[in-house]
Amino acid sequence: MPRVMVSSTNNNNTNTPNTTSNNSSSSSSSSDENIVNIYPLSNYYFGSKLPLSFKDETLAERAQRMRTNYAAYGLRTCVEAILVVEMRKHPHLLVCQVKNSFFKLPGGRLRPGESEVEGLKRKLSRKLCADEDGCDTDWEIGECVGMWWRPDFETLMYPYLPTSLRKPKECTKLFLVKLPCSKRFIAPKNLKLLAVPFCEINEKEFTIACTREILELYSQYGM
Repeated sequence: MPRVMVSSTNNNNTNTPNTTSNNSSSSSSSSDENIVNIYPLSNYYFGSKLPLSFKDETLAERAQRMRTNYAAYGLRTCVEAILVVEMRKHPHLLVCQVKNSFFKLPGGRLRPGESEVEGLKRKLSRKLCADEDGCDTDWEIGECVGMWWRPDFETLMYPYLPTSLRKPKECTKLFLVKLPCSKRFIAPKNLKLLAVPFCEINEKEFTIACTREILELYSQYGM
């Protein structure tokens, strides 16, 4: 797993934090690859662009759409990004608030035959960059740090693949994305980008790690 280093770098000083040097240059290079630098939220610019179109459907309609796509393409594979920034000396996770109702990590479903890295770059560019075509590939995708599985079309996702499950319907992979010391985030007007402290991720409506179905129930039925 990567090591995390918090940097106090701001826009006026773009030097990255110093790391302890090793006797072997090769081991130092390998070590640097496993370091994730976290920069202050104030380093980043946040703007908006035209809203994205989202499907307005019930949970039953969504399940039926998943059945149709599964019959045509097989296992549904999604990729999501873990983007971390620093604020008040604490790590914060960047999450998307959709329709002012539920929260999710930036990402989405892969196209048939699309690689995970290229698909995540496309999704991040489409949702968080000014490039409307999603052609901006300036994203450093790190390692996969988690996988979630959906055993059927209606139930929630599991953080493991049950041994008795032979044909899962969906797999979502979480990738750690290494942010530069500064970047422009341009999100659609109906997709707010929020920085949530790690300590609040599992509280109330900020429970986001592949439990978005619960949040959809909150938004639809006021549970």
